[in-house]
Amino acid sequence: MESVIIVIHLLVVAALVVVVLLQRSEGGALGIGGGGGGGGGGFLTGRGAANLLTRTTAILAACFFATSLILTILARVSDKPSDVLDNVPAQTETQSGEGQPAAGGNGILDELQQRSQSGPQVPTSQ
Repeated sequence: MESVIIVIHLLVVAALVVVVLLQRSEGGALGIGGGGGGGGGGFLTGRGAANLLTRTTAILAACFFATSLILTILARVSDKPSDVLDNVPAQTETQSGEGQPAAGGNGILDELQQRSQSGPQVPTSQ
């Protein structure tokens, strides 16, 4: 379901970009009817083109917001954990306030410290 909504969202985005680029700008950049007139038979002339492109932009913008909201709701409802920090186990601290983890911690630094205190492990000869 989510992948279908994403595809629809991408199609709406592409159409919205095209429609916005087709609109006439004050600089005459990519607008339709750049030279005035043309042989369109009045289909996309001045006011008609502006009304059609404005309505199309509004409809595509509404579809864009709708698909964005739907994707947000689907992502929130999914069974995945909502935050990476929710998966991190909390470590207890000592009462001294130094911020050192309590003895018997599971961290890599605790293991290295225990190994360095016990000395190197040398096999004995038999």
